[in-house]
Amino acid sequence: MKIGIVNDMALAVDALRGALATRRDFEVIWVAIDGAQAVDYCRAQTPDVVLMDLVMPHMDGTEATRRIMRETPCAILIVTVDVGANAWRVYEAMGAGALDAVDTPVLAGPDAKRGIAALTAKIDQIGAQQATKAAANPIAAAPRVTSDTDLLAIGASAGGPSALATLLAALPADFAPATVIVQHVDQAFAIGMADWLNEQSTLPVRVAREGDRPEPGCVLLAATNDHLHFCGGGNRLGYTKEPLATPYRPSIDVFFQSVVARWSGNAVGVLLTGMGRDGAAGLAAMRAKGYHTIAQDEATCAVYGMPKAAAALNAAVAILPLPNIANAVQRAFISSRK
Repeated sequence: MKIGIVNDMALAVDALRGALATRRDFEVIWVAIDGAQAVDYCRAQTPDVVLMDLVMPHMDGTEATRRIMRETPCAILIVTVDVGANAWRVYEAMGAGALDAVDTPVLAGPDAKRGIAALTAKIDQIGAQQATKAAANPIAAAPRVTSDTDLLAIGASAGGPSALATLLAALPADFAPATVIVQHVDQAFAIGMADWLNEQSTLPVRVAREGDRPEPGCVLLAATNDHLHFCGGGNRLGYTKEPLATPYRPSIDVFFQSVVARWSGNAVGVLLTGMGRDGAAGLAAMRAKGYHTIAQDEATCAVYGMPKAAAALNAAVAILPLPNIANAVQRAFISSRK
């Protein structure tokens, strides 16, 4: 796997080189000392993965991520000192198209091996996402549930945080349907992301807990590295490790397929910006079931991967710019009640 490093600190670059040297299948093809240089290097030689720092001179990691995803899209992993302390910057970078984040490994000491393992595991996960063509979506037999509540099911990946903030902010405070979001995000960031989205949204946002029922006017965000799904009677949500093979965790396809299999109320499915194909097959299944489905258009996507795959499957009833999706969702629920 060809890797580009973006970091202005020599010690951090040395630590990253040392961590990557533990794997024969990792090759560092260039090192950029700021975001502007990274944009230029990606034009000249696009890597499989960019390890992007956040705080740098001339151009920070968020703006560099935004430009790379616009000009030469590739997988971007945020690697910075103390991800937790930089949580809001991480969410901004993910909104620009970064896939995930991890702490910069240290050169020596008791935490060195743990930091190296965390970094290489994130890179391996990204590699698996790039290699897969579609997530497996077996849904175990279970009773369908009945509900008088409408359900808005949303999937997002790279670029998703900003897109979700835009969509939720455009929904009115009296929006009655329950909303459930599956965003590709490590469980370490899920609670912080829910809090951040709650500040952007007119609706209350929190993480989805095992056994939760979607509630009218509330937004639930998938919050573990397992898959969120409807898992039986009573409209209850749960988490499952299966399917183990899919690299997308949590998987949008698994959730959308569980809506089709077990939700008997009305639903609208929305697939937003993201890399890969996760959610496309599930959105197609929702459309085949008779639910209204929407995919974000190419012009407003940070990464036109998942919505593109959905368009290829004719999974979306409508393909719309992000600013138009909230109104379209509201119209779809109104039409379904007539």
